[in-house]
Parts: sequence; C-alpha cells; structure tokens
Amino acid sequence: MNNAVLNSRELIVTIDEDHVGQRLDQALTALTGLSRNRIQKLIQDRAVYTGDRPLSKGSIKTAAGQEFVVHLPETVPLMLVPEDIPMDILFEDQYLLVVNKPAGMVIHPSHGHSSGTLVHALLYHCHNLPGINGVERPGIVHRLDKDTSGSLVVAKTEDAHRLLVDMFARHDLDRQYLAWCRGTPAWHKRCIEEPVGRHPQHRQKMSVRADGKHAITEAAIEQRYDSDFCRIRLCLHTGRTHQIRVHLSHLHLPVLSDSTYGRRYHPSRDIPEPARSAIEHLQRQALHAEVLGFTHPITRKPIHCKASLPDDLQALSEALNQSYGSLTE
Repeated sequence: MNNAVLNSRELIVTIDEDHVGQRLDQALTALTGLSRNRIQKLIQDRAVYTGDRPLSKGSIKTAAGQEFVVHLPETVPLMLVPEDIPMDILFEDQYLLVVNKPAGMVIHPSHGHSSGTLVHALLYHCHNLPGINGVERPGIVHRLDKDTSGSLVVAKTEDAHRLLVDMFARHDLDRQYLAWCRGTPAWHKRCIEEPVGRHPQHRQKMSVRADGKHAITEAAIEQRYDSDFCRIRLCLHTGRTHQIRVHLSHLHLPVLSDSTYGRRYHPSRDIPEPARSAIEHLQRQALHAEVLGFTHPITRKPIHCKASLPDDLQALSEALNQSYGSLTE
C-alpha cells in the first residue's frame, strides 16, 4: 500500500521490486487493496492508464518503476431500498462501524435474498453510504456465513474500505471465534495448518486438499463436556471460505448442527438433559465470531470489539454446563 497514492478519484501506483513480473491485475490488487474482481472490471472499463494510454488487458507483465493511474469512478446511487432492520452496533465513527451480525442474516443481496440483508440495514442506518466495492456490496470488507453470528466490520468511506481490505489481506488483526463441537480431542492447543480448496464433487463445499490454498487456524479447548462435546476458541490467521468448519471437520470435531460439514446428528438418550433438548432445537451451526480487534486504519487507535453470545448459543452453553458441569481447561 505504500506504493499507491490516492489523489482525488485516482490511485497512482508505482510497481516496486516485490511485484516485478507479475500480471498487472495481480500487482494492482496487492498494491491498492482493491479486490481483484474490481481491478479487472476497472481494466475492462479502460479506467487504468499508463501515461495517457488506457490499458485493456490485465495479463500484461509489470516492470520495476512503472507507474499506473487507476481512475475510480464516482459512486453510483444505490437502487436498493433501505430497510429499518435493527443492528447491534459494537463500534462506530465517521469511517467505519462494527456490527454483531445475527445468525440467519445474509450479508448482501444475492439470488434468493433480495431483502432483509445486512446491506439493506446499513443503507437505512448510514444515509450517505457510498457505493464502494460495487453498488450491491457497499462498504463490505469481509463476510460471515449466513448462519454464523458475530463481529463484522463495514467501511463508510472509500479510504477506509481500501485500507481495511489491505489489513485483511495481510491478516493484521485479531479474529477469534467460539465453536461448540461434537467429540473432544486429546490435545489442549493445536495449530491447524491444512490447505483448503473447493470440494472436487460438491462445488458448494470446501475441503482439505493438497492443491488448496494455505490456511492456518489456531485452536484451544476452553471447555470439555465429558467425551461428548467441547467448546473451542479459534483464531484465524488466514481467511479461506468456511475455513474453521472445514478444519474442525477434518479433525473429526464437526461444529454442532453444521449440516454441511458434519453428518446429520440426533443426540441419543445417553446425552443428558437439558443438553439433548438444546442441541435438538439448535437451528444453525454453533459458531460465533466473538472478537474482532484491529488498529483503526485512519485514526490508528486500537479497536477491540466483543460480540455477545446470541440467545440460542447462550442457551446451548448453559444447557451443556447444567448437564455436564463447567469444567474448563
């Protein structure tokens, strides 16, 4: 990011030694913090220049010292209708906000989800939210699965978005999750370092595979419930799709009620009440993004947000404690 300078609606980018010989779209993605899809769209729209010549191919190779100008288009008015959906806001200033997303809420509009998304709620709350990152995903920096609850940061300005995207790309932040899983491992702490890629047969799923992308998850057992279940705190060092769920399933510790990465589970009569009832009534994977900590990209102040447990996971935790006791590691 040190080689990208924002000048009004232009990004002036100089190719440094680390990015010599790369594809243009790849180098600009790394040096601007914009997504690769957005860089490719800007090139397609002839908004990337060298000198006074617009470029039309992202595949050209870069050379040291080359200077490119990326013209950022004016934000487009959003056609989405804002919706008055309550949000649990953990932090907010003029540059960004952090929300505690509820389970069941989709981040942005997509096929089958034309209303009730976080974006619809954001448009109502932030009256001047620009159409950065595409008009359908204004301000969205990262995502949580529909049925995962917890902390999520949203940018309110173009600068904040660019810097936050770069921060996530460098994994320069603290992301801690809580998961309630089936089974208990022999280990107390473990660094799970397994590559994650698209499942070869089921294209909607991910899996651990040798040709996948590098993925690291730190796991620490916080609570054991006999040999039946456990609660694990997980720290993300990479951000692959479904990373936590895939890594835990790979270790035979599927997240409770995760129908995608764990076989359908019905607790037997050997599971004591009230744990059995709480698990049977759980309608989504027991995964919560509890902590999100980072250095504010504009003010440089430390931000530490902790999303409280939603009612369903609080009920699950209490039921497990009542059934098994609250023995911790």
